[in-house]
Amino acid sequence: MSVRRHEDGTILLEGHCPVEDAEPLLQLLQATPKGLLDWEQCTYLHTAVLQVILAAPTRRLGSCGDLWVRQWVQGEAV
Repeated sequence: MSVRRHEDGTILLEGHCPVEDAEPLLQLLQATPKGLLDWEQCTYLHTAVLQVILAAPTRRLGSCGDLWVRQWVQGEAV
């Protein structure tokens, strides 16, 4: 699975994050409402997973590893 919680409580998204990761991510975000989301190692982010992230009040660490997300959602020039 590409969604997991690090021992320090940070939620990590790594590699390819398909639609099946949306529900586990939602559960982790609900269990850690003030947690930090590290998505720098994510190479592909399904839009369902992105919707969960955008709806959550979670702080995001760095830039998403998915080029499309960085360009169109975060507004970064690549």
